[in-house]
Amino acid sequence: MKLLVLLSRFPYPLDKGDKLRAYHQLRCLASRHEIALFTLSDEDVSAEANAAVRPLCRGGVVVHRLHRPGIALSMAKALATGRPLQVGYFYDAAAHRQLEGLIAAFKPDHIYCQLIRMAEYLRPPAGRLPMTLDYMDVLSAGMARRATQAPRWQRPVLALEAQRLQKYEAEAFGWFQHHTIISDQDRQLIQHPRRNEVSIVLNGIDTDFFQPRPLAPKQYDVLFCGNMGYHPNVDAACFLAEEIMPLVRARHPAARLLIAGTTPAPRVQALASAQVEVSGWVPDIRAAYAAARVFVAPMRVGTGLQNKLLEAMAMQLPCVTTPLANNALGGSSGQQLCVAEGGEDLADAISTLLDDAAGAAQIAARGLAFVKNSYNWAAATSRLNALFE
Repeated sequence: MKLLVLLSRFPYPLDKGDKLRAYHQLRCLASRHEIALFTLSDEDVSAEANAAVRPLCRGGVVVHRLHRPGIALSMAKALATGRPLQVGYFYDAAAHRQLEGLIAAFKPDHIYCQLIRMAEYLRPPAGRLPMTLDYMDVLSAGMARRATQAPRWQRPVLALEAQRLQKYEAEAFGWFQHHTIISDQDRQLIQHPRRNEVSIVLNGIDTDFFQPRPLAPKQYDVLFCGNMGYHPNVDAACFLAEEIMPLVRARHPAARLLIAGTTPAPRVQALASAQVEVSGWVPDIRAAYAAARVFVAPMRVGTGLQNKLLEAMAMQLPCVTTPLANNALGGSSGQQLCVAEGGEDLADAISTLLDDAAGAAQIAARGLAFVKNSYNWAAATSRLNALFE
């Protein structure tokens, strides 16, 4: 089959959740389909990134570079016409014309579109071909949660964006024959009467790449990682450093925290201290996992599956997270990981794991078995193949 894939970001390096999902899906789909990739990028694509992706796309790769003046103009138009700013940011009329040319030349049998923000390129009457939309997660729900915790002056803007996204998510549903999402928790947040028709396509974990390193020296007691410019991660990092870790240090005075990940926001950079290291970009994130005793993902906003939890569990780290994150993951608290809510309970879960090395090791071992059995890229992507064919 000739498969055209639309992405809002070039899917390498794997420093964001949507890029990781796209890359591994491309890797699994490439053996069965001739793939042409159309992707936007708001930054230059490196030779290394090109080398990782182009061999997966026998039908070619088209990268449309977005620039700040065009992005600002498109967002202004979106604001004026009632469309979400998320859609405006990634919509470019020149990119649309380029995509139409690619469709005419490549003649795909099916189009696979990742994320609602790319759906505008396939608005009817463009949708004459069989098409699948991967919501991945529900952007409107994440924006609504963010609005409740934002500074007062930001709340009206974020609440309006959440309303527009919710309306747009429901409107775009009818443009596509098939729909996918990362978890049932997210599926239930789609405001459409046919939402239960959306297929759940999980993420996976590369357990050949993420493997336990039991002999690695432990430099940190607690680790949190991710894209540190992404609001849900910024919120979680600040919550962890400012509210949770002081409670942990009441029992473990010397406890050290590592916050690792690309593009740390100023709020995250300001957390750095003698007991908190903010590393920024880490060339090999496995080194950060291997250097920590406990991984914590104290997510309070956002949607979707936390890939960072899959990675930490695959490296046999005992993990602590919130119900919001675990509802998508589906682990059993006290068995494969620890689930708690609120600063005091999260701090208690972390301290208990630091106190009880044997118990922590048992949870970590069960966590590793859980992700190996439940999160496999080939098995997850086979559900996409079923929709396409």
